[in-house]
Amino acid sequence: MYFLFDEIYELRNELSRSISAENPDGRVSGAALEDPSGIGPARRLGKGWKVRPCIELQPNAKVELAKIKGPGTIRHIWITVDSEAYRSCLIRFFWDNELYPSVEVPLGDFFACTHGLRYRINSLPVSVNPSGGFNCYWSMPFRSEARIEIENLSSRSFKGFFYQIDYSLGQVPASAAYFHASWRRTMTTRDNPEHVILDNVKGKGHYVGTVAAWTQFSNGWWGEGEVKFFLEGEDTPTICTTGTEDYFGGAWCFGETFSSPFCGYPLWSKGEGEVPRHGLYRWHIPDPIRFNSSIKVTVQALGWYKDGTFQPLTDDIATVAYWYQDEPHSNFSKVYSQDELWAR
Repeated sequence: MYFLFDEIYELRNELSRSISAENPDGRVSGAALEDPSGIGPARRLGKGWKVRPCIELQPNAKVELAKIKGPGTIRHIWITVDSEAYRSCLIRFFWDNELYPSVEVPLGDFFACTHGLRYRINSLPVSVNPSGGFNCYWSMPFRSEARIEIENLSSRSFKGFFYQIDYSLGQVPASAAYFHASWRRTMTTRDNPEHVILDNVKGKGHYVGTVAAWTQFSNGWWGEGEVKFFLEGEDTPTICTTGTEDYFGGAWCFGETFSSPFCGYPLWSKGEGEVPRHGLYRWHIPDPIRFNSSIKVTVQALGWYKDGTFQPLTDDIATVAYWYQDEPHSNFSKVYSQDELWAR
């Protein structure tokens, strides 16, 4: 799998580049060239110092963060911004001049910070460090072009949007697939207590991760449902977990939060006067789920009745699915309004 520490010892014919507010197009010797023009914190130091470390996201507007000519691979992304932007902004990735994004996710959820809340994540592909430092280490190869944009859906601006995109230019292996991520939100019902994490994926690839934002509307235990993987168009799943907490690496209703390299339950919010909210992640890095023609992933919202039978739950569930696949991919993009993203 083309990821993280693969062949870190190997000398490669690659060029390292970086895009940030100080070098927005990643030009060679193009960083730290802004002129302070006699104002701001760098006015005593002049050009070549910290003049433009961030940008402002305007209300109801898109900003292109990066447009890179390939071939190459995005290696690391770092972002920090006001937490109000976590569920007010969408981040999108486009590979090789495609019309529809391969990644379209609310900003916070992409970095496993769900419900618009800030908390720490200590995992291998994603880490969130004090105080709101988002880091992504998913390898994202592209062949002709990579484009990243962020859209602010709110009516307010975010002045301090800091970002850095680190990448390498060089040949991409013929076997390398493209990185994808998609966000879905469902209000389950007693008649249909199922949330679809991913569907309508056609092609060859492998599933590499799930992030879940679970808002609980019933008393008691909420995570008895199974996570199911339907491969190659099957009606009955080949892969099925024994329960929600089991899929996310815990057991026996968790009891406490944790964050580890491949799985975690870092958020359990149950403040006075608030509905309980849960944040979870599971990375299929040592154990990618491979598919040759299609994949569908679901989770059930189940608790318990007092008589010891399963109780279908009406919960608010939002998830991010992460996977690699060959192109073209199905169009899962949609036009979102701000209120579709807001947490409870």
